[in-house]
Amino acid sequence: MTGHPATAYKILTADQWTQFRADGLFHSAPVDLADGYIHLSTRDQLQGTLDKHFAGQSGLVIAEVDLAQLGETVKWEVSRGNALFPHIYGPLPMAAVLGVRQQG
Repeated sequence: MTGHPATAYKILTADQWTQFRADGLFHSAPVDLADGYIHLSTRDQLQGTLDKHFAGQSGLVIAEVDLAQLGETVKWEVSRGNALFPHIYGPLPMAAVLGVRQQG
């Protein structure tokens, strides 16, 4: 993953975060399930993702993810605005979460 950030962010609803904490693995949000991978955003992409997909929602949790722990399940693919976004092809383990913060 040379040249890519070492961390990225997953935006979760409060219910998704509660389930993630209980299970120790995050399998997918509805949009992830539809697309076949877990969507992440880099620090620079985060606000755009919040504005586009989570506008007006409260109680969101933003989890910072250590991409190195996910190895080859992370693929950098072109998405919004022709930018490369990190996508996880597989579950996200809680062990890869470096920290969280509340949003909204």
